[in-house]
Amino acid sequence: MIRNRALLLIGIVLAFTSCSLAPKYDRPQAPVPSLWPSGSAYGYAPEERGFQGASELGWRDFFVDGKLQELIKTALENNRDLRLAALNVQRARALYGIQRGELFPSLSSTGSGSSERIPADLSSTGQVREAEQYRVNLGVTAWEIDFFGRIRSLEERSLEEFFATEQAHRSAQVLLIAAVANAYLTMAADRESLGLAEKTLAAQKESYDLVKRRYELGLASELDLNRAQTQVDAARGDIWRFTQFVAQDENALALLMGGPLRGDKDAHDLASVVAPEVLSPGTSSEILLNRPDVIAAEHRLKAAYANIGAARASLFPRISLTTSVGTASAELSGLFHSGSGTWLFAPQISVPIFDSRLWAAYDVTKVEREISLAQYEKAIQTAFREVADSLALKGTIDRQLSTQQSLADAVERTYRLSKLRYDKGLDSYLAVLDAQRSLYAAQQGLVSLRLAGLANRVKLYAALGGGWQEKTAPVN
Repeated sequence: MIRNRALLLIGIVLAFTSCSLAPKYDRPQAPVPSLWPSGSAYGYAPEERGFQGASELGWRDFFVDGKLQELIKTALENNRDLRLAALNVQRARALYGIQRGELFPSLSSTGSGSSERIPADLSSTGQVREAEQYRVNLGVTAWEIDFFGRIRSLEERSLEEFFATEQAHRSAQVLLIAAVANAYLTMAADRESLGLAEKTLAAQKESYDLVKRRYELGLASELDLNRAQTQVDAARGDIWRFTQFVAQDENALALLMGGPLRGDKDAHDLASVVAPEVLSPGTSSEILLNRPDVIAAEHRLKAAYANIGAARASLFPRISLTTSVGTASAELSGLFHSGSGTWLFAPQISVPIFDSRLWAAYDVTKVEREISLAQYEKAIQTAFREVADSLALKGTIDRQLSTQQSLADAVERTYRLSKLRYDKGLDSYLAVLDAQRSLYAAQQGLVSLRLAGLANRVKLYAALGGGWQEKTAPVN
């Protein structure tokens, strides 16, 4: 009994001090430049926020609009995609627990009893007899002693997959928050465009009525009247088009929130939206390694390394142990009497001599590592491109807005002068018509550019990995 316990203890110690055949993991060098791109399009200042890091900046501190904060809070509570991501984290944690459990022996207790009648010609005494047997055992069945780290590598792989799933949940939250913010801004922009179309329609009707009166007095041609009618119809068509857009924006936002919108959370135009904070990415692109999707890709790469270790260990002998202690007796009442003890010690070794499947599986794990490496590098490159695109827009949007505003002001003056000349009979209605169309297009362009500027702030925040925590982490 003492010897068995000693052997069992030795096996446990060996299992916890087993070697690992997994290759050493070294973080691959990021396949992107260490600095952000520069040039005339990238007019950003690294000191704009004394750079703290978007991944540590809480979404409540970035999105300062109260209505938008409530929408994001509701979406985080009710969005089904985010709920599925959270459930996947719980599932991965449970699967890791199952894999980790294989490191430890499974202790079980069994009790059995049997009664048997043995005929005379089979009995060792030559007489009919009845035999009874009762047993109670406590032991370990087929516990693999992890000499070569196969189970430990599988446990490490499962742990890294759990970490990857956890980061995928954070990434899903980042994307959800950005999607809610963009949907909210788009809805505000479309409502502003709808209001602009309604004002344009009112102005077009007024012009149409004026042309109609002049036509009735013989001061305007039928061509001018028809041209004025086309403007009225075009403006009316835009109203219905933007009405459709607003309804679709509301539906998209309701889906992200996991429930219907309430009226007190509506944004009537972009002017009523409090703009998000202005961010700078600093100077080094190394911060991309803090993005949740990049971290998740790295954990998957580490899992692939651990899987190679498990495949290598499968090429070596596997030792398992079955052992038990108990009591047995021919009578139920004698189970726990002195001298009824039993024990079993049954180690087993399995040596793979030739199994081509094991070598093929080993090759598979090496290819999977290369796949994971390519995915990790692609995640970094995608992140770099997203940030660079945002910086390009960030560096030019103010100049685009200034130019568009100047254009809109010039076209508005042109429209007023053209209308005045037409009213005095100095010019045809065609000049007024062209000026009206140009003014309307310039005003809609301003709305689109303002939306692009605000949406780009959201995009840069998400591209830098911000949004997975509610409050800004304190600086120690």
